[in-house]
Amino acid sequence: MSVPLRDVIALLESWYDPAWAADWDAVGLVCGDPDQPVTKILFAVDPAPAVVAEARKWGADLVVVHHPLLLTPVHSVAATSPKGRVLHQLVGQATALFTAHTNADVPADGVNESLARALGLVDLEVVVDEGREAFEKVVTFVPVADAERVRAAMTTAGAGALGDYDSFTFTTSGEGRFRPLDGATPALGRVGEHEVVEEVRIESILRRSQRPAVLEALLAAHPYEEPAYDVVGMLNDIGPATRGHGRIGRLAAPTTLSGFADQVAAALPATAHGVRVAGDPDRRVERVVVASGAGDFMLETVLGLDVDVYLTSDLRHHRAAEFLDHERAALVDVAHWAAEWTWLPVVARKLAEALTARDATVETRVSSVVTDPWTFRAGL
Repeated sequence: MSVPLRDVIALLESWYDPAWAADWDAVGLVCGDPDQPVTKILFAVDPAPAVVAEARKWGADLVVVHHPLLLTPVHSVAATSPKGRVLHQLVGQATALFTAHTNADVPADGVNESLARALGLVDLEVVVDEGREAFEKVVTFVPVADAERVRAAMTTAGAGALGDYDSFTFTTSGEGRFRPLDGATPALGRVGEHEVVEEVRIESILRRSQRPAVLEALLAAHPYEEPAYDVVGMLNDIGPATRGHGRIGRLAAPTTLSGFADQVAAALPATAHGVRVAGDPDRRVERVVVASGAGDFMLETVLGLDVDVYLTSDLRHHRAAEFLDHERAALVDVAHWAAEWTWLPVVARKLAEALTARDATVETRVSSVVTDPWTFRAGL
């Protein structure tokens, strides 16, 4: 069974809220009809012509990318320009395009965290806090026989997740009383008669951004025509920051800088850029900071941290040299595309699991096309 594009977008935006995007960014649906059916979703870093060709060959209805196609203003999308050609090809083959960029960098299961986990880092913490997301509590009342289905729907949609645990719920028993009126089609009881039903109260926590997805799942799974539910605001923020730039963590087993560089090369997809390293190859490495994308902006912050290595992309000559003059952390510079590619399997898995829980038959694929702009190196 296919799923409407709008439902896929709702899931993606519940995990990667557009409100978290930088004010200069361009995220969301680029082309496509929200009502069109989706059965195949391709994930890629760049909306490059080769990715569009892969989508056409595979028959993808939707391409989800990290980098925006139209980041800077344009006055024409004629097929005489590279960006215009991409749009014309997408529209011509009825393939929608959706972008999650800086809004996907900062949250849990975002690009920074995916990079850190791909490199084997544990005990992760946010480096630059972007604000702790407020939590809420959702409460509903369900007949006993339907409780497990509703509970599972809520937690699959994201409710009950905290730290390294998920599926947090609390259940209490009681009686539900109601009377269906003329025009009602009750799941239980008869029109005009008072009904008493053995029910349970199910409650769970959720992040505010998860509310639309959780409520949609709750209502879809609930047997009643008019389910009762409450959403209660919580005054306290729970746990450590989960949204922000960069991640700091430690390796499960210390190694040398040379050994860490080898681990990085093995963990990331191969590119002509490779893995560039600045530091003593025999230096002990345990605590590591990573930042996806161009990481110059975090150099000053990293100087104040007790870490052995800072791994990022697109480091400039003078900024790197000035950082190294402080004789603090070593530097590892990887291909921008390779670092951000690590997010694709994560979001593909999340989306596949969420859609499967809704009985949708949707295939997902991570693009095999290397769209890093550098194609070879000479003189090595």
